[in-house]
Amino acid sequence: MILNPPDGGSFRFDPGALCLELLLTGGPGPLARFEVLDTPAGLLDWVAASRLEPPGLRLPPVDEGDLAAVREVRDALLGLTAARAHGRPLAAAGLAVVNAAAAVPPLAVRMTATGQREWAPGASVAGLLSTVARDAIDLFTGPHAAAGRIRECASHDCYLLFVDTSRPGRRRWCAMERCGNRHKVRAHRARTRSEGEEPCPQD
Repeated sequence: MILNPPDGGSFRFDPGALCLELLLTGGPGPLARFEVLDTPAGLLDWVAASRLEPPGLRLPPVDEGDLAAVREVRDALLGLTAARAHGRPLAAAGLAVVNAAAAVPPLAVRMTATGQREWAPGASVAGLLSTVARDAIDLFTGPHAAAGRIRECASHDCYLLFVDTSRPGRRRWCAMERCGNRHKVRAHRARTRSEGEEPCPQD
């Protein structure tokens, strides 16, 4: 997904899972300035930009109750993902929210006469949340190689969460073009300053 932070410099960020893409829509506390799930258009824009397949999901009119439900699931996922990234216990309240969302029938697909996939009629926000919640359950309880690779960007001032899907499993940054490059620049400057220091003359 393309992120446009307030400080400029848009960049591509791949969190590695549908459920983690939802975390890019804002959140509580300091994340409130990124909030986009305060309007139906914000939710629909996220759906269109997400990795939901097939594309073109159509939802019925979204109301404030729907938006509140999506924010609740997102905030629960945010807490659970951060806890997993830092090796903390998973909060019971967050688990209850995600499990309740997953208990609803998810979005359904069907095959067209031309052999293509499309969303079946009857899509709803509840079905969308079930699909996201089930994706989170698959991520958290799936193969250890994936479940153990949920991480937070290593930059001290970036809190983006992702699952490292690379083969070596050594991803540290939200994106090399942003935090990775910033780290390289800081390290280069520090190294240059260190190499440029002259020893104090002896009396």
